[in-house]
Amino acid sequence: MTDSQTIKPLYSPTKQAFLQLEKTLYANLHESVVNESPVECISISPRSAKAWQVKAGQICRIVADKGPQVVDVNFWNLHNPRERFWASRTRQLYGAHINTYDQLWSVLPYLRPMLTVTHDTINYGLDSDGAGCHDLLGTRCDPYIHQMLTEEALDTCCHSNLTRAVLPYHLDERDVHDVINIFQVTGLTKETEQYFVKPCPAQAGDYWEFFAEQDLLCAASACPHGDMSLPIWGDSAVDTADICRSIEIQIFNPDRTLLKSWREPEPAGYAGIHGLQASTEK
Repeated sequence: MTDSQTIKPLYSPTKQAFLQLEKTLYANLHESVVNESPVECISISPRSAKAWQVKAGQICRIVADKGPQVVDVNFWNLHNPRERFWASRTRQLYGAHINTYDQLWSVLPYLRPMLTVTHDTINYGLDSDGAGCHDLLGTRCDPYIHQMLTEEALDTCCHSNLTRAVLPYHLDERDVHDVINIFQVTGLTKETEQYFVKPCPAQAGDYWEFFAEQDLLCAASACPHGDMSLPIWGDSAVDTADICRSIEIQIFNPDRTLLKSWREPEPAGYAGIHGLQASTEK
């Protein structure tokens, strides 16, 4: 058995500059919008979803404006939706729950930061059960598993909500991918390592804020299970409509002078052909 004191993260860089941020820059970007009014506000009704754009260099907040509410979020490059958020690689790089100054990374072959978290009013940490907030362990609820578990067709699952939200951008169900669950507290049971959730800790006005490292298309679903304070599935499941709330999206233009040294991240530097050799035969 391996000594727990010798266990280290697998994805440890050879060059220490990898994953290191100029935290002062991102702290200043956050501070520059604290007392500013958003340039755009988008309201998302309970059990629904919307998609919106955030340009590189802008700051976006996902706000629990009416109280506790879990939010399932997807991200794509605005100009190339094949580049989209990669939950599992982000989890391997940072952990199962996202904190301030962590970055969300895109899929292969791009593999670059899509956004950087600049502020989180929850600041949950890890509790005594090993649970944390802003979840990368799970994924979106969907109508397929819901019907398997309940024999009920539910068209307001996050997967369905996100599918409807991105249709105006010429995307469809196949483009919806593993989410980050904002404001959701999750962990794994100690005995069986199975996924569990706890009630959402957000209060009215709490927000999760990020800086866009590239032009983004974002989509968010106000989860139909609301604040996760009632049982969703199983023998004790109840209707969760009364614990569902709206959310608000706020977009800000930070002080542009802070961005003089900032550059949009480049795609990953690997330029090989995966060991394949170009054919010279005719």
